[in-house]
Amino acid sequence: MNADLEKALQTHPCYNEEAHRKYARMHVPVAPKCNIQCNYCNRKFDCSNESRPGVTSEVLSPEQAVAKIGYVKEKVPNLKVLGIAGPGDPLANEETFETLALVKEKYPDLTLCVSTNGLALPENADRLYGLGVRFVTVTINAADAAIGAEIYGSVLWKGKRYTGEEGASILLENQLEGIRRCADLGMLVKANIVMVPDINADHIPDLVKKVRSLGAYIVNILPLIPVEGTRFQDMRGPTPEERKRLMDACSVDARMMRHCRQCRADAIGLLGEDRSGEFAGCGLGKGDGCGPSEDVPNMVSFDMGRKYIIAVASDGGKTVDAGFGNAGRFLVYSVDGDRVELLRQVRPGDLGSEMKGASHKDHIEAAVTLLDDCDIIAVREIGDMPRRVIEGRGKKVFVTSAPVRDAVTSAR
Repeated sequence: MNADLEKALQTHPCYNEEAHRKYARMHVPVAPKCNIQCNYCNRKFDCSNESRPGVTSEVLSPEQAVAKIGYVKEKVPNLKVLGIAGPGDPLANEETFETLALVKEKYPDLTLCVSTNGLALPENADRLYGLGVRFVTVTINAADAAIGAEIYGSVLWKGKRYTGEEGASILLENQLEGIRRCADLGMLVKANIVMVPDINADHIPDLVKKVRSLGAYIVNILPLIPVEGTRFQDMRGPTPEERKRLMDACSVDARMMRHCRQCRADAIGLLGEDRSGEFAGCGLGKGDGCGPSEDVPNMVSFDMGRKYIIAVASDGGKTVDAGFGNAGRFLVYSVDGDRVELLRQVRPGDLGSEMKGASHKDHIEAAVTLLDDCDIIAVREIGDMPRRVIEGRGKKVFVTSAPVRDAVTSAR
């Protein structure tokens, strides 16, 4: 390992456990398209009270991403790593490469990192290296096509969609070659493996040996997160004890990452201390600034002709900038004719430990209960299940990204 790579490793929070307590990373969501469908992934679902890959509150253009990076760097001085991890597959999006080129030119001090399913990695490894990428994460869940066929629904390869073992075989071949190629170029490769207890758990030790033999630097065994709307929504994830036993067994053959937080595609900050909500809207060119603001609009005058209460998902306080599931706060307003008054701020995160271990639907139900007196809930985006719960209680869902004042006045 050369000196420059060793220096970068010391401040990379994912590849170095000591670094994650001191150094921040930022993911820019510039890659919405994906070339495979995993049976555990739903990129359109706005998950409540959790952080997982594939979730984002916005998709940025390369130019917007660079503008946002500049703002975040001012507010997060310990930012060291700039990653692209979705919400789709970065290598299926030309915007990934445009963003990397812009960041390399404007912010050469940032360590560049890309996370991919590996399907398009062999053909892009040299290109990534040329753009300054030295850290690549490959999510690979099987070293056997028969097992892969149970995990992947489809693979889009050279304009044709493949399923079953044929699709899994194409994906696996490219994943293994991509890992080998990146390692040969001198990049540090992290292999992410999603542990699905009833499908690939017994097979993972062999997979770890395989990726290590190809040059993977570190292995990250992730627990399956059952997500609403996917084929695996009713499948159980591993217990912490099961996962620990597997990592302990695999640590004989490879270095294990044990501090992963399964970050969102728009994560910002230290691992486990996501600050993405603070910076929602940054870089979107709206001309009204970005970042957190306590300057919440308290009162405006207009003629609505009736009374109602509306909750607005707004972390920044200026626009409707959050989805229902990831909103850091809701601003609750009372509307009475020409008078609008801020009643309170509701923070779903305050549910805290009382919801520990609860199901996803229970989390949704609890969040809606916090807004039980509201007639309308304004959000930037919302999943099907939260919408059903809200509308089932006789409330209206209003999807918008308008300024808070406009959202309140137009939510008739």
